[in-house]
Amino acid sequence: MSLKPEDFFKNVISHCKEYGYIFQSSEIYDGLSAVYDYGQNGVELKKNIRDYWWKAMVQLHENIVGIDAAIFMHPTTWKASGHVDAFNDPLIDNKDSKKRYRADVLIEEHVAKIEDKINKEVEKAKKRFESFDEAMFRSTNGRVVEYQTKINDINNRFKAALNAGNLEEVKQLIIDCEIVCPISGTRNWTDVRQFNLMFSTQVGSVSEDSNTIYLRPETAQGIFVNYSNVQKTGRMKIPFGIAQTGKAFRNEIVARQFIFRMREFEQMEMQFFVKPGTENEWYDYWKNNRLKWHLSLGLGDKNYRYHDHLKLAHYAKAACDIEFQFPFGFKELEGIHSRSDFDLMQHEQFSGKKLQYFDTDDNKSYVPYVVETSVGLDRLFLSIISSALREETLEGGETRTVLGLPPALAPIKAGVFPLIKRDGLPELAEKIVADLKLDYLVIYDEKDAVGKRYRRQDAIGTPYCITVDHQSLEDHTVTLRERDSMQQVRVNLTDLNRILDEKVSLKSLLRTLI
Repeated sequence: MSLKPEDFFKNVISHCKEYGYIFQSSEIYDGLSAVYDYGQNGVELKKNIRDYWWKAMVQLHENIVGIDAAIFMHPTTWKASGHVDAFNDPLIDNKDSKKRYRADVLIEEHVAKIEDKINKEVEKAKKRFESFDEAMFRSTNGRVVEYQTKINDINNRFKAALNAGNLEEVKQLIIDCEIVCPISGTRNWTDVRQFNLMFSTQVGSVSEDSNTIYLRPETAQGIFVNYSNVQKTGRMKIPFGIAQTGKAFRNEIVARQFIFRMREFEQMEMQFFVKPGTENEWYDYWKNNRLKWHLSLGLGDKNYRYHDHLKLAHYAKAACDIEFQFPFGFKELEGIHSRSDFDLMQHEQFSGKKLQYFDTDDNKSYVPYVVETSVGLDRLFLSIISSALREETLEGGETRTVLGLPPALAPIKAGVFPLIKRDGLPELAEKIVADLKLDYLVIYDEKDAVGKRYRRQDAIGTPYCITVDHQSLEDHTVTLRERDSMQQVRVNLTDLNRILDEKVSLKSLLRTLI
């Protein structure tokens, strides 16, 4: 019997702690809300994801380079970018539960419930009719048409209210949709108000001389202010991109869903600078390119979808999210945005420095347009680990917990076991570890029966286990056991490096992108 999504998600969270992936920050002091630490296995998985993104983005593209900008930036940066004046979330409180919510999230979750009703109607129809035309069904079925009309009305009202900055209309929409507080079950709401998400601090030796600066709420601005430096020193020709990974900070009032929404998180962003007039083709290119990258992880095509933004920023020409089906529903994983020339123009205006590009082909200067790809590393981590966790029933009724991580991303590539702790088997096993650890993170384990050691590595997500037995001393072969199939084969010691290189190196993933 399959678990309910909320129960499965609880299992994901507890598994992350039990096997050294994620811990609550400052747990011995009862923790800090919406802040998490990555454990010994979590930091390796996170590093491998980051490395795969970086190699796919920078190493495989001759016209993309990387930088590492500082977290602290001149405060005028955030005035120019619009964050000081407009980086806000619409918040609403329930007077009975005293709980605070993001108004937009309440509305989006209400729409998602209606979409679930549509999907249930579609699934029922599929079971009833062998020949089923989904498009026809959606356009002719009365209940489905009614549900879709309701969704369209809500979305249109919500988009108009946000575009107009009409917070009273946002509250009225919540009331009209009869949205209740999940805690109190009541509709006793306060007015909607905006809350700025940036953390501020002071820089300076004494408070009187201090200047207010901000922890960056995104990594993109570090790319924009370095655009000219990179373009000139790298002799970059349009189109070209600048990539960056790093920490960002947002004072999320409604932070929840484990590491999906945190106050301190990591982004992986690439800003692609293009000639004005070509931005649409590059926007489509990066939409397809980024989805292909996600699909290469093997988490299931059905778990991804595009979601076009209802509300576009005033400078944006197009924007969409790649959404992933997390245990709590489809949510944003990565954003692709066509940002026009807004960012560079703003920094040019506020800094007084020219940020133009001289196009030798056209013999003219212009401010480039930008197409952005931005993915949250922590969300990507969560998508991978929640897709990988499964419970299997084996022959005889025994169960095993498996973390079926993509082998190239798994923290530990192989566990090396002596069958018993004598007769020279531990020494040979340790020699194998010494040979392999120059290329891969491998571990040595001699505690408990081999079966228990297999189960422990299955739960950690280790793709291969190597067992040394008495035959190994005679013919220099070992047993190689694969995590997912549990198949065991004898392989020569001299072939181990080659086999692991084929199966667990990042090259095995990168090849799928070429």
